[in-house]
Amino acid sequence: MKKLLIAGVSGLLFVASQANALSVGGEVGEHYTNITGGFGTESTGLALNGNWAHNDDHGDIAGLGLNFNLPLGPFMLSPGVRGVYLNPKAGSEGYAAAVGGGVKLPIGQSFSLFGDYYYSPDSLSSSIDDYQEANVGARLSVLRPLSIEAGYRYINVSGKDGDRDSKLADGPYVGVSAAF
Repeated sequence: MKKLLIAGVSGLLFVASQANALSVGGEVGEHYTNITGGFGTESTGLALNGNWAHNDDHGDIAGLGLNFNLPLGPFMLSPGVRGVYLNPKAGSEGYAAAVGGGVKLPIGQSFSLFGDYYYSPDSLSSSIDDYQEANVGARLSVLRPLSIEAGYRYINVSGKDGDRDSKLADGPYVGVSAAF
């Protein structure tokens, strides 16, 4: 049964990724960097995405997510789940299973607004009280496939058992991305 489930999900991801095979990007904020990648993130259907965020003072996170992109009028809604590896400098390393999603609103051919939010409570994580990740911004397609973006990113790992919170990101950023 487990092999059948893995084969089914892999097949769906392969089909979903055919419309827009690959997207990669990077963001730089005042105290953090974030690198992203994904399959099928710009088209309807299943999408696989991942990121790695680093803050010299607060540690690292690495996430892998599965979303289902649903067009709703001019919007693209993307409910999903994320598995996140947490390595804060102020506490123990662990994991979080976060639930959330995103929304994207294209405005014209080359401009779009976007936002997403994911949350993991204590019951879906280890070694932390909770995990939150949020992002809001605007993207301008300069020359297909290249885009530039600006936004605000927030990533917080709330400490548990006396560990302090690790705010990996809390501020504006600029970034560049490409979708092939």
